[in-house]
Amino acid sequence: MKDEPKKQKPAPMKNKSSNPSCAGIGPSLEDYDQSRFIAFKDHYPVPEDLLKNLKYEYLRRELWVPLEHNQGKITVIVDDPHNILKRDMIESLLKTKNIDYCGALKSDILNFIDFFYGVYENPTSPRSHASSKRRTMDHYEEAPSVTESDSEIVQLVNRMIQDACLRRASDIHIEPDTKEHMIHVRFRIDGECLAYKSFPFQYRAAIISRIKIMSNLDITERRLPQDGKIKYERPGMEDIELRVATVPTHGYVEDVVLRILTKGEIMTLEQINMSSDNYDQFVNILKKPYGLILIVGPTGSGKTTTAHAALHLINKPNLKIWTAEDPVEITQKGLRQVQVHHKIGFDFSNAMRAFLRADPDVILVGEMRDYETAKMGIEASATGHLVMSTLHTNNAPETIVRLLDMGIDPFAFADSLLCVLAQRLVRILCRQCREPYQPMKEEWDELARLYDEKLFSHLPIANREHYTFYRPKNQGCADCNHTGYRGRMGIYELLAVTDSIKHMIVNRKSILVMRKAAVAEGMRTLLQDGILKVLQGETDLTEVLSVCIR
Repeated sequence: MKDEPKKQKPAPMKNKSSNPSCAGIGPSLEDYDQSRFIAFKDHYPVPEDLLKNLKYEYLRRELWVPLEHNQGKITVIVDDPHNILKRDMIESLLKTKNIDYCGALKSDILNFIDFFYGVYENPTSPRSHASSKRRTMDHYEEAPSVTESDSEIVQLVNRMIQDACLRRASDIHIEPDTKEHMIHVRFRIDGECLAYKSFPFQYRAAIISRIKIMSNLDITERRLPQDGKIKYERPGMEDIELRVATVPTHGYVEDVVLRILTKGEIMTLEQINMSSDNYDQFVNILKKPYGLILIVGPTGSGKTTTAHAALHLINKPNLKIWTAEDPVEITQKGLRQVQVHHKIGFDFSNAMRAFLRADPDVILVGEMRDYETAKMGIEASATGHLVMSTLHTNNAPETIVRLLDMGIDPFAFADSLLCVLAQRLVRILCRQCREPYQPMKEEWDELARLYDEKLFSHLPIANREHYTFYRPKNQGCADCNHTGYRGRMGIYELLAVTDSIKHMIVNRKSILVMRKAAVAEGMRTLLQDGILKVLQGETDLTEVLSVCIR
């Protein structure tokens, strides 16, 4: 009896990347690979938990991708389900052997990867497949010839930092845009973000890696925020320090923000543009031997600058001054300055305890953000020390109520508090191009209403017909980056604690009651101080109203 002829195993297909719509190709592959075959569909949910440790470029190169996690088993599509080496690598990366390997066409695997990473384009769109593929290659695969060590990238980052310094920028914002496929860079100048330049999208990894290397950060970590510092040397100029923060953003890219910490001369109280009566009152308070001084306002309102200007006034060889800051941005000779480290448990309250054992006369606390720090500050001020601190509140009366709401003892607080100085920063009209004009009656009346008509009528100003206002010139000039403004100045609200205010603190009066009492005793609100600077031609009402409402 003759043996039956053996069935011939179908020959391997040479091109698995052919058109997936070819009839019978799916069943043929299933029969040949003896495994389930999966065609591309755009209804699969993105398996974010499986993709978090996998890079887009790597998956496209190796031609596999995890598809879903179902009943304790991970489904993976791969171009060759029987490749033992590739399976070992996949199991090592996914940290499990419980994997269901499924076959798929090369084109479908690439479509799944593009779809999961948000770069898939529907082939039925007017854009051709070749154009779509070229766009993916150009914008989502790293250019192998561009790395963080290339002279082009090094010079680009250096020029960016130098230009930011020349333009008086306080921050550099690097923002990869996954829709426009460009890297946009903006400078924050005088509180406003202005466009600087845009760079090719394929430079994004090289630019960010270069900055991470300069700031001693982990270039392989792209999923978590990181922060660090750069000490940047400028040839022939003063060195600067930059505070670096990286933030992962949508589209598997990272944003970077660099805060420029210049080491210029310390501003004095005369230079921060306080009105004469606020200046005189604040200086008299600083001369007191003990008590609590609070400087309040939102982030970026100049609180640290004002605090160091105040310390500069009282910084004498016969006083021991300790500061606890996060970070130490301004340094002064004669001050003993400490950087707090929250990660190791060395916070503001711990620094305060250490200072009280180190024979202080004056203590500056970077921020009273919790009950423990506030309590320590009040206790230190009650034991013969002058304590200064900052707080994130909107105005002076609100600060008092905020601290009472923390649980601070109102009697000890009222006894120790000397004053609360609230402040904001507004842009100054460019001296080179500001335009003079005569205010209309409606504008004059609006100023009076905002200031308080009764108090406005007592100001030593001429009538509207003989008064000149100033406004920014349209398009500005080269000196002000065509914005109409150059530089910033402070507007202030100084609440000096009198006996009546102390009585209100003990009785926990409301913000409104405290405000009315303080104004009746001569306090000028933030809005009123800003309007006075409008009348002096320093700024305009639009700027003032952009930072305070009353």
